[in-house]
Amino acid sequence: MPLWGRLHSPAVSSSLLIPGKSAFASGHSQAAPDTETAQLRRAQENAVVKMLDIAPVADELAARFVAAGHRLYLVGGSVRDALLGRDEADSPRDLDFTTDARPAQILGILEGWADAVWETGIDFGTVGARRRGHVLEITTFRADAYDRVGRKPVVAFGDNITDDLVRRDFSVNAMAVELHSSPGERRFVDPYGGLAALAHGILDTPAAPEDSFADDPLRMLRAARFVSQLGFTPAPRVQQAMTEMSGELARIAAERVQAEFTKLMLGDHPRRAIELMVDTRLAEHVVPEVPAMRLAVDEHMQHKDVYTHSLVVMEQAIQRETDGPDLVLRLAALLHDIGKPATRRFEADGRVSFHHHEVVGAKMARKRLRELRFPKSVIDDVAQLVYLHLRFHGYGKGEWTDSAVRRYVTDAGPLLDRLHRLVRSDCTTRNRRRAAALQRSYDSLEERIEALRKQEELDAIRPDLDGNEIMELLGIPPGPLVGKAYKHLLAVRMERGPLERGEAEAELRHWAAEHGVAR
Repeated sequence: MPLWGRLHSPAVSSSLLIPGKSAFASGHSQAAPDTETAQLRRAQENAVVKMLDIAPVADELAARFVAAGHRLYLVGGSVRDALLGRDEADSPRDLDFTTDARPAQILGILEGWADAVWETGIDFGTVGARRRGHVLEITTFRADAYDRVGRKPVVAFGDNITDDLVRRDFSVNAMAVELHSSPGERRFVDPYGGLAALAHGILDTPAAPEDSFADDPLRMLRAARFVSQLGFTPAPRVQQAMTEMSGELARIAAERVQAEFTKLMLGDHPRRAIELMVDTRLAEHVVPEVPAMRLAVDEHMQHKDVYTHSLVVMEQAIQRETDGPDLVLRLAALLHDIGKPATRRFEADGRVSFHHHEVVGAKMARKRLRELRFPKSVIDDVAQLVYLHLRFHGYGKGEWTDSAVRRYVTDAGPLLDRLHRLVRSDCTTRNRRRAAALQRSYDSLEERIEALRKQEELDAIRPDLDGNEIMELLGIPPGPLVGKAYKHLLAVRMERGPLERGEAEAELRHWAAEHGVAR
């Protein structure tokens, strides 16, 4: 059932009458509820618990904790995703728990039950375990303090669930379900209005956002990530705090920033997240080249600016994905024009030009992604797509020879399909006739590529003679001269297509004579 249907059932909807608040936000209550209110709250809690699909393994674990005299809560994203219906209860997945048990006690409870246990995070109160494919993280109640210089907390264990939840990043992640030995004994815990925020698609913090972001500035980027993944809208106070504190993101290691930014780019709504980053100035500390594009007027005079054009290209590229989210394609679409501000020129006729912006942009993309610690394969692929994205615009008037088509394919290599999608997405003109002409022209190029591929195995273009044959014909040993001869034959192949054996040998001997290496 969709989220609105799940959360707006009669028993639950009355808790959502006040946007951003929850009727059972017990942590904020000013006085004890009267009998009628208490009964309503219990009905709401029961309704919420019933619509949660919780994995049976969680109840098994709870029974062990209860038997040992401790409380166990399913918490955070596990509860949020269960309410959103994003997980199936019987499918293996990651589950997060919190408890009043200390780490040594947690280890004792897991002994003999878990398939595997690890203590990587035990200094922070977290014990990891695996049971029937589920990955479980069980953390002791926390009441940490931060020095607000770095982002590592001074670990302190807490005594109750309410204090533990208030230190979490967002109210939609500050809900919990207390588990017992049977599903009928579960209790929903929502002291900070997470259910109402979830139903209204609002991203707010349990504590004041200034305190939350000062403790961990990465939470600001995580807010943008949730906008992309879940389609949420930040509360006004959250967006204001993000804007005022964006510079604090400099405290965070590049690897952590890259991990959040990658998740953001792979979400369902990356444009909304990028716009939020630009509006709050977070982008200036992650991808400053993106807001810089607002200064460059597009040369076609069809767009408000290159920034808006790039967001549209990214959205159109996403629509062309066929095998799920494609990080390389999305990054290339977002960054394909970042070289324009540096190459902008105002021509005598009043037009604006950006000559060689694809060359400059490829270098800029490589530099930015390297600083964000992206994998080398991602950096290389994105930079190459940015470099090649304009190549097609020399095609369409019949001036491309077969050799030019071969070079286009060879330079794209395994990125050819992505390049097709990027180039087609880069057409954002509102002139329908021009847009149709561009698409027809690219259709023609793809048809020529396919025809040449069938004719000469274009995907694996090689010279007509290999290195061993070159050495044998010229009587030369391995070395740089063989490589030069090989490159010459490759260029001939690119220009003239495949040669007969005799033609290839004659071409090699002619080249050798010109270079003084004739046998």
